[in-house]
Amino acid sequence: MSDLFDEPEGATPLDPDEREGLLLQWIETRADLNQAETANIEKGIVWAHRSRKAEILTEEFIRTLHKHMFGDVWAWAGQFRQTEKSVGVDPAAIAVDLRKLLGDVAYWMEHAIYPPDEIAMRLHRGLAWIHPFPNGNGRHARQMADMLARKLGQKPFSWGVGGVQSSAKTRETYIKSLRIADRDADFAALIAFARS
Repeated sequence: MSDLFDEPEGATPLDPDEREGLLLQWIETRADLNQAETANIEKGIVWAHRSRKAEILTEEFIRTLHKHMFGDVWAWAGQFRQTEKSVGVDPAAIAVDLRKLLGDVAYWMEHAIYPPDEIAMRLHRGLAWIHPFPNGNGRHARQMADMLARKLGQKPFSWGVGGVQSSAKTRETYIKSLRIADRDADFAALIAFARS
């Protein structure tokens, strides 16, 4: 089990208590964990597709989507984190900051403040910044952005899959473009990556 909790570059490490939430005893390596999470995420995406008419800009939906994406693997899926991380707001501020983000997104949509792709990327970046869950925040935020894009009449994003980059290079480009959005509030690189 030596590599099970070795996190890839840019990933959020789990605390020991969070690691105890692993539900599948057969998982011994990072590859096993990735396989189990991928299968669970695929089920979550199927659920999300069936829920496309639901009101997605609610705390309840955000928690439920995370639960559907990770609940077969992690006991804490769908529950806001209780611990500090190297990224994310203070755990006590998660619910308040999330309500503010969702209100902002609804306002941007109602008043067409930004183009649809930028609204979806601002939701994605906000969820990644708040970092509401112990893990799976980026994958969850990408699914939320895809769902919002569909609601805004756009195609879901490719998230760099259309390019010829390796997965390590794709992840590096994604994180770099997300940091530009964080630092400069410039979403052009993140939109370009997500649409590549």
